[in-house]
Amino acid sequence: MEKQPIVVSQGGRRFATSAIALQGIIVNEVEQLLLLSSPRRNGESEWQTVSGGLEAGETILDGVLREVREEVGEIAVRPLAVIHSHTFHYDEHVPFMVGIYYLLRYEGGEVVPGDDMAGSEFRWWGLDELETAVTQQTATLHLSTHLWMLRRAVQLHRLFADGWEETAVLQPPLFFS
Repeated sequence: MEKQPIVVSQGGRRFATSAIALQGIIVNEVEQLLLLSSPRRNGESEWQTVSGGLEAGETILDGVLREVREEVGEIAVRPLAVIHSHTFHYDEHVPFMVGIYYLLRYEGGEVVPGDDMAGSEFRWWGLDELETAVTQQTATLHLSTHLWMLRRAVQLHRLFADGWEETAVLQPPLFFS
């Protein structure tokens, strides 16, 4: 296995680099979660959040909003918070991938799966309904989508949705010299 790639700052500090996987957990006003199901994955239907990779030259917030547009269309969402991150093994060429899970509040618009999710089903799931379906094995979650994280998303949605500050700066401007 290769070591992680390294970048060196102008001042000579060395940093390990990792590929970034983005997950957008979208929750609506009645605390339902938007999940997509694609039969192309592993030959069976697996429900998952919006997901994709961060592209070169974009911020985490820009990347997650792009993935939302690509996978579920031009819906309006309000970014609330990053709710979890972890490192995982993607494959032999990408031994260290960072997963970042962003909580987004659904504000409106028609869900239309597109890009790599074209032809996928989508569904708004209540948390209790989803937990029952997973427990009874009538629904399967993709490896990147976890019940505990969806529970956390709903709890944080309750906390953040009503206390949102319009002046919050979730992504400060980047300055390059």
